[in-house]
Amino acid sequence: MQQFKTSYLLSISFISALGGYLFGFDFAVISGALPFLRDQFGLNEYWEGFATGSLALGAIIGCLTAGRVADKYGRRPGLFFAAVIFGVSSLAMAFSPGLYSFITSRFVAGIGVGMASLLSPMYIAEVSPAQYRGRMVSINQLTIVLGILMTNLINYSLRNSGPDAWRWMFGLGAVPSVLFVLGVAWLPESPRWLLKAGKENKALAVLEKIGGKDFSISSVDTMKATLKGNQGVSYKAIFEKAVFPAVLIGIVLAVFQQFCGINVVFNYPSNIFASIGASKDDQLLQTVFIGGVNLFFTLLAMVLVDKMGRRPLMLFGAGALAILYVIIAQLLSVQSALVGVFLLAAIGTYAISLGPVTWVLISEIFPNHVRGAASSIAVLCLWAAYFILTFTFPVLAKWIGMDYTFYLYSGICVLGFLFIRARVKETKGKTLEELESVFTPH
Repeated sequence: MQQFKTSYLLSISFISALGGYLFGFDFAVISGALPFLRDQFGLNEYWEGFATGSLALGAIIGCLTAGRVADKYGRRPGLFFAAVIFGVSSLAMAFSPGLYSFITSRFVAGIGVGMASLLSPMYIAEVSPAQYRGRMVSINQLTIVLGILMTNLINYSLRNSGPDAWRWMFGLGAVPSVLFVLGVAWLPESPRWLLKAGKENKALAVLEKIGGKDFSISSVDTMKATLKGNQGVSYKAIFEKAVFPAVLIGIVLAVFQQFCGINVVFNYPSNIFASIGASKDDQLLQTVFIGGVNLFFTLLAMVLVDKMGRRPLMLFGAGALAILYVIIAQLLSVQSALVGVFLLAAIGTYAISLGPVTWVLISEIFPNHVRGAASSIAVLCLWAAYFILTFTFPVLAKWIGMDYTFYLYSGICVLGFLFIRARVKETKGKTLEELESVFTPH
């Protein structure tokens, strides 16, 4: 039986996944800062949505940048660049003198988030043996939720530190950014990228550290078969008949992960709980509960993703959220305090299914020779969907009511369930090379 050096594999996976931690930080910090930003800048529902969603606009640029950097220069330089952007933008947000400079700085932070959201899971997938890949890629989701939980705890601890508390909330992001920069300097390059770049000896060396000499030789032979004749592929290649079906599935899953609606609970808990009469302290405390539930069920997902498989978890998540949103909408309509319980149930459902598993699938289903370009397009669409979701929620909540907004998200989850059942195939236990025959027609 093949023996792998799991300590080394875990080390490089966790370091790469620090990008996920910073993703979680920038994603979550706005939820605690928003009550202060409303007072500081006098935000209405449109500016509130734009200030929250501006992160996604930057992430779209980051995805496009990361895809080109990843394919031309390697996965590691892209991760390093993302780490630097995280640190600079955190300080820029903290010292913003006005709304426009704050939004600009948050947009720049989004570039780093977009790069990390693409490159961290891609890197982990490319260094992980098939039987460990689901759990390894889920480490990225684990660090995202750790980033969310830690940020929510820090936000809550800063709630009574004055009107400038929001500046500390954003500025503290510079600390993990420095750790990420130092960690990336130690990472090896992805063996699949090294082989594609003609650096076979370096690829063999990295793979040997992971699984020994026999594993490295057999892995390189398998990779060569799928990379042969495919160097120098541009974005046009993702529209080829043999590739586009997999790209389309990735895009739909990425968009559905956002349009399922759960991120309004992460980004706008103050709005939701204020609608049932909760105080500002209680609103911030709820973000801590949300982070804790998110972490627990993400850990559970890491155990299940390589045992139950990707498809059953995705079907469960879409179906269960559709039901939970109907209950939440009814509770919101009568301003029941029970809404908090079912929101936490929705968070747990997402954390065990659509949250981590979507990232695993995006890292798996694209052919080797276009993985960088195809992944960047899918993740770009994810961030575009996130912007639409976060920008429209405050507006929809005012126009049609918060309860009917959750009915809308329930309907989207039903459509997502039907798509997953019809188009998504199981990927657990297969190598990235074997999956090329699963998702691409011949």
